[in-house]
Amino acid sequence: MQCKFLRLVGGMALVALGSGDACAAIDDYAFELMQTHIKKGLGTVDVRLIHKPDGRPVGDAVIFATRLDMAPDDMEAMTSEIQLAQSPGPGLYRFKVGLTDEGRWRISIAAKIQGETATLQSRLILQATP
Repeated sequence: MQCKFLRLVGGMALVALGSGDACAAIDDYAFELMQTHIKKGLGTVDVRLIHKPDGRPVGDAVIFATRLDMAPDDMEAMTSEIQLAQSPGPGLYRFKVGLTDEGRWRISIAAKIQGETATLQSRLILQATP
């Protein structure tokens, strides 16, 4: 894989090609649940976005698609509310959720990361408890 790097020097754009080791790929990023169990009902879920090679948090991702369903318990048609809320900190993304039933819920997230052309898609499993 070759990556293009664009740099302005003295008003001129320079393009350099680098090897795959020098550039990030969408697989270098991951969403992680901060908690895997939450009480049934209305609540919040925090998700961290990290750059896997160095573990650093990644802020400013543009989350453009979310879905909350019970697919892990073979009830994909059972959906509920999920809404992006204000971030509690750098690299953290908070979601308001409505977990109407006990069981396993899947959170699906699609996001664009600054500097990456591909879309990060993630599916996380959350357990709703009594």
